[in-house]
Amino acid sequence: MLELSGIRKSFGRIEVLHGVDLNVRAGEVHALLGENGAGKSTLMKILCGIIQPSAGTIRIDGTERQFADYDQAIEAGIGIVFQEFSLIPHLDAVENMFLAREIRGPLGLLDRKAMRKRAAEIMAQLAIDVPLDRPINRLSVAQQQFVEIAKALSLNARILVLDEPTATLTPTEVEHLFKVMRELRKQGVAIVFISHHLEEIFQICDRITVLRDGNFIASCAVSEVDNDRLVEMMVGRRIEANFPPKPTPVPAAPLMIEVEEVQLKKGGPVSGFQLRAGEILGFAGLVGSGRTETVLAMLGAGPAARCKVRVDGVEKRLSGPDDALAHGIGLLPESRKEQGLITSFSILQNISLNNYGKYRKGHWFIDLKKERVSTEAAMAQVRVKAQGPMARVDTLSGGNQQKVVIARWLNHQMKVLIFDEPTRGIDVGAKAEIYGLMREFTAQGNAIIMISSELPEVIGMSDRVCVFRSGGIVATVEGDAINSEEIMTHATTGRVEHVA
Repeated sequence: MLELSGIRKSFGRIEVLHGVDLNVRAGEVHALLGENGAGKSTLMKILCGIIQPSAGTIRIDGTERQFADYDQAIEAGIGIVFQEFSLIPHLDAVENMFLAREIRGPLGLLDRKAMRKRAAEIMAQLAIDVPLDRPINRLSVAQQQFVEIAKALSLNARILVLDEPTATLTPTEVEHLFKVMRELRKQGVAIVFISHHLEEIFQICDRITVLRDGNFIASCAVSEVDNDRLVEMMVGRRIEANFPPKPTPVPAAPLMIEVEEVQLKKGGPVSGFQLRAGEILGFAGLVGSGRTETVLAMLGAGPAARCKVRVDGVEKRLSGPDDALAHGIGLLPESRKEQGLITSFSILQNISLNNYGKYRKGHWFIDLKKERVSTEAAMAQVRVKAQGPMARVDTLSGGNQQKVVIARWLNHQMKVLIFDEPTRGIDVGAKAEIYGLMREFTAQGNAIIMISSELPEVIGMSDRVCVFRSGGIVATVEGDAINSEEIMTHATTGRVEHVA
């Protein structure tokens, strides 16, 4: 039913898809697998006309097609359910399903009765029980997921793309979703199923296509592979970046942070970890596994059912980022531009943020000369490339923007830094510099928690690795156990302990 051949995509000079092939038959569930950043979402956006390919062909039922936008893809029978829902919260299920294509009567008025009847028919066809007249924001996540699927089917979709549909579902809800998918398979719908949970692949899928670093790796039947082989296909690559040498472990190094227990939500898994002076503790896991949420809970910046933290051996209840700051803990968030920097401000202003007390002159004034000298020293320490401290941050490259965030915390004399995706959007040369700065920081007796979706980065930089799955830590690995296969196996098949 669907054939993608030689699909290439470049953004500027950077090619992110390198001649990818994918074919999906009518009445099958086809898994599209790969690590974060492998190119899965880009390929599906090309299929749906959201972005245009640089080269390659799309064929549906053997006929070559080109989609200028998503509307044309819908007309061709393609529907996609994104990981991030595209529903309007205050509208009900019927209104969302028929948004922008409402059924109207002879006078042009909305025929809500006809729309509700059609919505009920689709829900009955899938054996789904969803309150059609209830606003979306009052439905469960699973019900919202089914509304998204019903919306795609109301468009007469014959090819359905499900992007991480089980990420936020309970096991019971997942099984219900699989029943719906099996029913659609009986009806001849071709389903592309994107998931990082490998056990689900063996439960529901017929065939598999694996991408890695924008390359097509293989297509095969599910019956031809096992879990270990899939992991090898997904992560079987050499670490290309040059990482600084790891220091010799010091088991007796002082404990800087000890999270005795953290539970993100009631009934969820309870985790704990330790961070020692001089080490980089990696947090690995798939998107949505709870890595960032655990850190935010520890800092008092995110919700938690319970959280017990010791800083330098003393139990503390951190109430937020300012409290963490007072205890020498700094966070470099995943989104530099939205959460880590004020990009319209200068480098000097960004480095001085949260630290103006250092430059106080008298009761009301700032010692501008002292501020500038301190900023220039911090810029030199992390080797920021810019015209000067008054340069606006939005004129800098991604790597230099990240260095500005690092400079701020070094200027603030932090003891613990939390890097969330430290090199996302940074070129190879800048990555090596960031890695060097991280090792310089820990060599001074400080410590780092590094959250990263890049396995080579986790492996090359971490002294120990906490692996997350379903909101909790399922394993802590060190030494030779810090390898792709070990980490991905825990991340995709690890067990978590749930408590009341």
